[in-house]
Amino acid sequence: MDDSDHPVTPLTGPTLDAEGRLTYIGEDRRRYVVVEGVELDAEGSARVMEALQAAGPLFQEIEALCHGWLERVSRAPLQRQEAIALLLATLETVLEVADDDDIADGNGAGDP
Repeated sequence: MDDSDHPVTPLTGPTLDAEGRLTYIGEDRRRYVVVEGVELDAEGSARVMEALQAAGPLFQEIEALCHGWLERVSRAPLQRQEAIALLLATLETVLEVADDDDIADGNGAGDP
């Protein structure tokens, strides 16, 4: 497995860069684009930023829970990077299953 296969833990929450792309800064101090190829106009950018700001406290709560989980799991034989990989893989699986359930129920992934 090379370095590009390892998950990169975000150090910052998602933000819009100068080109209107949703990005975050990783633990390696590099900027990552969340969704490649999506361009937002000024109105779309404003809506995304409003949603991100409204979700800020929830994101901080999720972040705190993840840190607590990592602290507990890292005490086991797992190393921190292994625990991070497990957490991210588990979250990805859970979120993909939730998206699949929404589609199966007739709800679009973006529907409330």
